[in-house]
Amino acid sequence: MSVRRPGEWVLLCYRLPREPSRPRISLWRKLKRLGVAQLADGLVALPADARTREQFDWLAEEIIEAAGTAGVWVARPATAAQERDLAAGMAGARAAEYDAIRAEAETAATTSSLGQAGRERTQRRLRAELRRVARRDYFPPPERDQARAAVEALTPTPETATPQEQL
Repeated sequence: MSVRRPGEWVLLCYRLPREPSRPRISLWRKLKRLGVAQLADGLVALPADARTREQFDWLAEEIIEAAGTAGVWVARPATAAQERDLAAGMAGARAAEYDAIRAEAETAATTSSLGQAGRERTQRRLRAELRRVARRDYFPPPERDQARAAVEALTPTPETATPQEQL
């Protein structure tokens, strides 16, 4: 696991030409997958550790190859309140993702037409989604545990399985 020094953030400052749009779209998707905090147009941040620094270094190379400009910086917010706001924004975004997973798991649990096989497929898919969200979850919100519990509840125990599912 990478070591993170408290208060340090890695920043990616970039600019890409409007055309062609493919590099811009690709970069946007990659940044979304990383779970960045958008500070301004062309300026994003993540908590600094070896992994996030490497991710931004790779993205900077891709931006430059696409005829753009990019720089990677390591910085500290001027106040603890600024860092709390960044962390809260990132946690809030992940909380919304976890809420969506929890809601889908709860819907699947109460949809009798799915059957056990359908619930198991849904559970596998939602577990994969939980792993994807966890990779960009730097400040885990309470909704994470609620989503995990809802997904795991899709597996019936012998006491909760219906007679047809026990066959």
